[in-house]
Amino acid sequence: MWLLNKIIFLTFILFYYSVISFAQESHQSDSLNYARITFEKTDFDFGDMKQGEKAAHVFQFRNTGNLPLILNNVLSTCGCTVPEWPRIPVYPDSLGQIKVVFDSKSKIGRQNKVITIRSNSRGGDFRLRVAAMVLPPENGEKGN
Repeated sequence: MWLLNKIIFLTFILFYYSVISFAQESHQSDSLNYARITFEKTDFDFGDMKQGEKAAHVFQFRNTGNLPLILNNVLSTCGCTVPEWPRIPVYPDSLGQIKVVFDSKSKIGRQNKVITIRSNSRGGDFRLRVAAMVLPPENGEKGN
């Protein structure tokens, strides 16, 4: 009986370590193959703008993963904020950029807009933010 218990115990230990070892190898191999988008800066404030003005900002990013990064879609919370992004893969360790144009027509006061990036980047969707203080037109100027 003692010998049988010892054999069962040793079998359990061997099984346990083989499962742990397989899980670690599987996790390590999964973590080695991915694309990752990394931005220098994720927020930008245009400052004060007169109503009707347009302004643009370029967000720089790098693919810090080891598979090509594919931007599937870049969405904004408002039609006043239009993003432009690369439609081709961004290869590992390569730079890319997303240009955001904000049109203050028909806006007034503090504006905060979010740009959502849908890609194959590890970690899922990514968000950029732009802001501006839209001032009313001065006397004699036509508002938009």
